[in-house]
Amino acid sequence: MLDEGYVTADGRQIGGVMMDMRGITLRFGGVEAIKNISFDIREGEIRAIIGPNGAGKSSMLNVISGFYNPQEGEVWFHGKRRPPMKPFQVARQGIARTFQNIALFEGMTVLDNVMTGRLTQMKSGMLAQAIWKGKAEREETANREVVEKIIDFLEIQAIRKTPVGRLPYGLKKRVELARALAAEPKLLLLDEPMAGMNVEEKEDMSRFILDVNDEFGTTIALIEHDMGVVMDLSDRVVVMDYGRKIGDGTPDEVRNNQEVIDAYLGVAHD
Repeated sequence: MLDEGYVTADGRQIGGVMMDMRGITLRFGGVEAIKNISFDIREGEIRAIIGPNGAGKSSMLNVISGFYNPQEGEVWFHGKRRPPMKPFQVARQGIARTFQNIALFEGMTVLDNVMTGRLTQMKSGMLAQAIWKGKAEREETANREVVEKIIDFLEIQAIRKTPVGRLPYGLKKRVELARALAAEPKLLLLDEPMAGMNVEEKEDMSRFILDVNDEFGTTIALIEHDMGVVMDLSDRVVVMDYGRKIGDGTPDEVRNNQEVIDAYLGVAHD
């Protein structure tokens, strides 16, 4: 694959390498959750990470987002080797995420929850924000405009003043996506964005993911168990099993990989 990128089946131009995971090994005590895995994520693509439960997918997402630092291997971002970082430092680099288990402030409104996603963009100090004059006021207004556009984009205007705790599950997932987008990420990490959703909710979320990628140009890496969703959304797929990488390629290449079929889909061959 050329460094300049590639062209998708539907004619979209995917750029060069944004993030390069090189020989990543992550251990918890004597247990290797990730075993010497390498793969890259390219500018503008939707990159899926799949595998059975316990394969190490969430651990890999946690390495990308700075929650875990691997014992071996290197993380490269925009052509530079990334030193060990805290999650807030990774966020400042332009990486945002959603979580497998919804992590929202239940007593706060949708609008206030989404506004928390702007924290990495705020430059005013705590004192200036408390006084709320001059630069701090202008900054708050500008951040509010960004958030309102995201709320419109994700079609949650009607619930913007509703406390999150009152919302059904599917809408909470959409609010969490809105909060991640409020950070204006270069790379958006989605950890099982459709877990627990019904068919209609999955269709809505799939549409929004594609729109985020298309209209904002946001690079997306996602973990998802619904194989139909993965095959429809993804440009490339990396497959993990027991911490190892057993497949990497286009959805069609992965779908026809016998090791993936055996390990993930559970269909043995003769």
